[in-house]
Amino acid sequence: MTRANLALRFVLELCALAALAYWGVETGSTVIAEIALALGATGLFIAVWGRWVAPRTSARLPDPQRLVVELLLFAAAVAALAAAGEPRLAAVFAAIIAFSELLGLAWDQRKIA
Repeated sequence: MTRANLALRFVLELCALAALAYWGVETGSTVIAEIALALGATGLFIAVWGRWVAPRTSARLPDPQRLVVELLLFAAAVAALAAAGEPRLAAVFAAIIAFSELLGLAWDQRKIA
């Protein structure tokens, strides 16, 4: 079960990227703006996650700071879904994130994920 939660966590990271890209496409008023917003939002997520959250980064933050950054990034993706007109999907996404994070804490997965 612990491996399943780690896999779920990875899928949630990918879903966050998709949510941010979807927001960019739905928010932009022109094709160029849509592409710029989608790439900018996902690029910022990737940059922050890769620098301070990813398991193999040299600058990985210690907990609880890393948990705060993770939750802020996931919250941005949830907010992006809601802002793009998908409030139900945003609520489900937030619930699954909370479930996975709570399992990760309960199973002491913060060291490896």
